[in-house]
Amino acid sequence: MEAFLGIIIGVLTTLGIVTYFKSLKKKQLVKSQSVLLLNKIKTVCKFITVEGDFAEIYHYEDVKERFLKLISSKKKALVVVNAKAYVGYDLSKIELLADNDKKKILLQHFPQPEVLSIETNLNYYDKSDGLFNKFEATDLTDLHNEAKSHIQDKIPESGLIQIAQKEALETILLMETIVETIGWKLDYSALKIDEKPVKKLQ
Repeated sequence: MEAFLGIIIGVLTTLGIVTYFKSLKKKQLVKSQSVLLLNKIKTVCKFITVEGDFAEIYHYEDVKERFLKLISSKKKALVVVNAKAYVGYDLSKIELLADNDKKKILLQHFPQPEVLSIETNLNYYDKSDGLFNKFEATDLTDLHNEAKSHIQDKIPESGLIQIAQKEALETILLMETIVETIGWKLDYSALKIDEKPVKKLQ
């Protein structure tokens, strides 16, 4: 009888130990899953939702004076700027919190859309050097930067930001799809969209 009770106690003890380690392993797996999801979403990083094409004509002129301003030399160019602007969301700026018990990712903060990049192509027409005022490589670099800045100033009035704002839900649904790939849920019920001014490219 005592031997039989010893066997039962041994079996129950073994079951208890096995159950404990299984639950511990399960918790570790859930925690690992949450870390994986948070990293996976932020790895998507910059998500473009809209793009716009711009075409602008830019007049460049630079005058240098010599000999007590008695002689001047002018270089000039007519620059046609073709550009493509990409507007979307930087997902590295979102704020996420994992609820491991409920296998849920809480979306607490979602940023405003911003200009992610601007690609410019410049064509020079009627380009002429002055006698002692010639185009240098630095002038072309400055022209390129000025053109990009000029296009960026045009973006707010183009409506691209407003279109991207309307597509914020599409971006959130993309995140939801990522979360659901391993059986979790994305909770964005308490989300408030940030309404700060659009950030310019550096």
